[in-house]
Amino acid sequence: MTQLRRQRNVKIVATLGPASDSAEMIRALYIAGADVFRLNMSHGTQDDIARRHGAIREVEAEIGRPIGILADLQGPKLRCGVFANGPETLEAGSKFRFDLDPTSGDATRVCLPHPEIFAALREGATLLVNDGKIRVRVTEVSPDHADTVVEVGGEISNRKGINVPDVVLPLAALSKKDRSDLEFVCDLGVDWLALSFVQRAQDVFEARELADGRAAIMSKIEKPAAVTAFTEILEASDGIMVARGDLGVELPVTSLPPIQKRLTRACRNAGKPVIVATQMLESMITAPVPTRAEVSDVATAIYEGADAVMLSAESAAGDFPVEAVTTMNDVAVSVESDEVYRQVIESARTPSRHSVADAITVAAREVAETTNVKAICCFSHSGTTALLAARERPKVPIIALTPLVSTARRMALSWGLHCVVTAEVDRFKLAVVNAARAAREHGFATDADRIIVTAGIPFGQPGSTNILRVAPCDEKKIYAGGGED
Repeated sequence: MTQLRRQRNVKIVATLGPASDSAEMIRALYIAGADVFRLNMSHGTQDDIARRHGAIREVEAEIGRPIGILADLQGPKLRCGVFANGPETLEAGSKFRFDLDPTSGDATRVCLPHPEIFAALREGATLLVNDGKIRVRVTEVSPDHADTVVEVGGEISNRKGINVPDVVLPLAALSKKDRSDLEFVCDLGVDWLALSFVQRAQDVFEARELADGRAAIMSKIEKPAAVTAFTEILEASDGIMVARGDLGVELPVTSLPPIQKRLTRACRNAGKPVIVATQMLESMITAPVPTRAEVSDVATAIYEGADAVMLSAESAAGDFPVEAVTTMNDVAVSVESDEVYRQVIESARTPSRHSVADAITVAAREVAETTNVKAICCFSHSGTTALLAARERPKVPIIALTPLVSTARRMALSWGLHCVVTAEVDRFKLAVVNAARAAREHGFATDADRIIVTAGIPFGQPGSTNILRVAPCDEKKIYAGGGED
């Protein structure tokens, strides 16, 4: 088990797909460094998703370590209709109409089967076609059509995606397909649900009600409206994904770096995990090594303090999935060994905390960093105690202990948490004993070392972190100490 202890704090999310859906490949990806696996509901049938889920749990049982599973819902996809004569080329300056007429389109018009878009559009709004390759401006709008002028031309063809960056659309974040998929993956037992095209906090509330506690909710930030409403969305969510693909279509690409940095820091201050995603090692879909720019991109996210970095097509459909995970792992190890990394991480720490739980967590980090303590051990049912410890980004390892395998799997996404499923306890002394055993068995400490243990007493009450002990790893000394019950 010791050999599976990661030599880094940032976590790696690997998307599964045709290149990586066997138990053998999933095991290889985990050994290479993947901590969480993403199931993309936009690709594959529910049977495919169930098979991949089962393979992950098979590997988990074999390896004996909790593995997180993230189901990424497709979200409402806006697409145009089809064209009678195949692809058409729209020239800059020409006029083009989107309407509700279901007949095949031509060089002057095409169906856009979304009346809610026409209801929300205004003159001057921008429509983006085919990932932003074509840009048109609305000159006139009615309940059943929108006339536009082409500002950036290009080829348009059947069922290309449409983005509406200027308008908050009256669309639910969960389509009929999403609701079916949500119920399906919650019944399977996934740990996280990623919501696509979130625009407002209400979208998160709706998903949370449907999930009914069966999975944590992660909001994907890929719409300008979500950036504007980010404070409310973050508060409503359990985690955030900075989904730079669609965000980079709807906003100027030059705005992405500061948005990524701002969102990452806000998530850390809130103690909620954040994933940086999309095109991180894109060239490794077809090449065994990344570009220098891609390595720098991954490194930047790690320096910023992201909880996790994510691979998409690189691991799902690429020619070198294991090499991509290995590369990401190696970049993380290299960055985190740099003394500048610690300086950046510590300079971004927010000092103002007000609760007892905050004070205990800060004290644990400060004691760990000023004494010879080998690890901070957090005993938690809900994961709250461990998330607070991760927010502090301490220099020493964090062991997150919980009697609930569901909590351990969910925490596998968070920065620095080495998750261990342990026996249920009803006394703090037993929690200390379990923490000492875990620290020894997982290679963090020996009998001669000391650890810090934090927990909430009484056990089982989320957010009640209120006790800290510096304890020996020698169980005889723990029992001889007394005084903590």
